[in-house]
Amino acid sequence: MEDFKKILANKKSIKPPAYQWQYLALRIIDELNIPAKKRNSVFQVCKKYPKDFIEKCLNDTKELAQEGEPWRYFFKLVNK
Repeated sequence: MEDFKKILANKKSIKPPAYQWQYLALRIIDELNIPAKKRNSVFQVCKKYPKDFIEKCLNDTKELAQEGEPWRYFFKLVNK
């Protein structure tokens, strides 16, 4: 019984994102394989710009950036 209590006490809970733009940022990070050093930039962009604009940039990136690192193209589209 004590082992079970220890397991429950050591269980870490992962908090879900608080805002919709955070869900969007996590989706972009996952789909475009954003490197760790650029992930913060994705969150900033998703917070700053409307969801429709970010999704349009994401879709354009998926269509047009077939080679190389698509996340670079994504940031170019956002910064235009």
